[in-house]
Amino acid sequence: MRRWYKSTQSPQANECVEVFLDDARVGVRDSKNPGGPELFFSGAAWDAFLASGVWKR
Repeated sequence: MRRWYKSTQSPQANECVEVFLDDARVGVRDSKNPGGPELFFSGAAWDAFLASGVWKR
């Protein structure tokens, strides 16, 4: 079974994304629909995605 994580900064209303990590990939899904579609990225693709954004920290 996969372990999905949600930010501790996320509100309790389930209006965010959840992330799954393993040795080969990163998964992303909508927390409102945990049984719905899941997107998976290689580590390199995920790093490129994060590098391309402007993030509130």
